[in-house]
Amino acid sequence: MIRTFKTTAVAALCAAVVGVGAAGCNADGLDELDKLDALDATSSTSQEAGEKLLSGTEKIDVAGLKVNVSCAGEAAEGKPVIMLLAGAGDGLDKLAALQKTLSAKNRVCSYDRPGEGASDKPKGPQTFESAGEVLTAVLDKAAGDHPVVLAGHSLGGLIAARYAPEHTDKVKGVVLMDATPSTMLSDMEKSIPANAKGPAGELRAQNLAVFKGQNPEMMSMPDGPVAAAGDIPVEVLKHGKEYLAALPTYGPRLEQAWTAGQRAWLKLSSNSKLIVAEKSEHYIYVDQPELAAESIERVTAQAAGDQPAQ
Repeated sequence: MIRTFKTTAVAALCAAVVGVGAAGCNADGLDELDKLDALDATSSTSQEAGEKLLSGTEKIDVAGLKVNVSCAGEAAEGKPVIMLLAGAGDGLDKLAALQKTLSAKNRVCSYDRPGEGASDKPKGPQTFESAGEVLTAVLDKAAGDHPVVLAGHSLGGLIAARYAPEHTDKVKGVVLMDATPSTMLSDMEKSIPANAKGPAGELRAQNLAVFKGQNPEMMSMPDGPVAAAGDIPVEVLKHGKEYLAALPTYGPRLEQAWTAGQRAWLKLSSNSKLIVAEKSEHYIYVDQPELAAESIERVTAQAAGDQPAQ
């Protein structure tokens, strides 16, 4: 059910709400990955104290599946490794430019979840729990004993926010870039009635199907409460251009629900703040890459104790 982003108004809105991006690889992203691999090939894969961490782009074995992982930059003692999580329908190539920017001063990694990008397709239905198990395996290879900061877009943000509260021993900061709200399923049902016709009815049906597992990752995404992850630094970036409102009749309701969902993510930590990306639609790290990078670097510095909470 992956549709090319912004091919039609409905496809665009579905992409925004669920996090579905363009199917297949992005040529610009692939170029950036090639540059990252070439750059990282010149550095040692042996980090401090002889620790061996994944370098460049390679596939690792996770529960019988090949999962594609990319890492760039050097790990520094006491400084978290940044893990980028893409939205549904996007591979790590979509994040390559952001990864390259951040790798100048940080060790940064990204990966294709099973069913996305160059990773194997899942063998059966997936849940937030199984997605967390994959993330744990990736972090073991990519970050080793280092603490991590999770930076997720859309569905990647939802997964990061579900994962962090149960892994505060490892996760020391989170950045959510227009993360899918924790109540998106019920928000969709309430915002667009079941008898809606035309684009609104199609959008509702598509999203409900995706959230119930009809997606390349075969992942069901039930609603749930926002769990707390203590006082780790958390920044929630919300789109500022209200493009969801473009849907006739029901668009404003979706925008209101999305905004409420972003505010709800602040409950993730007692040390959280909301930032509105005034010039961005859903893909904040594409529309305002400097804003996204600054947020991730700020949270990483706070997690390392190099910068006080703001």
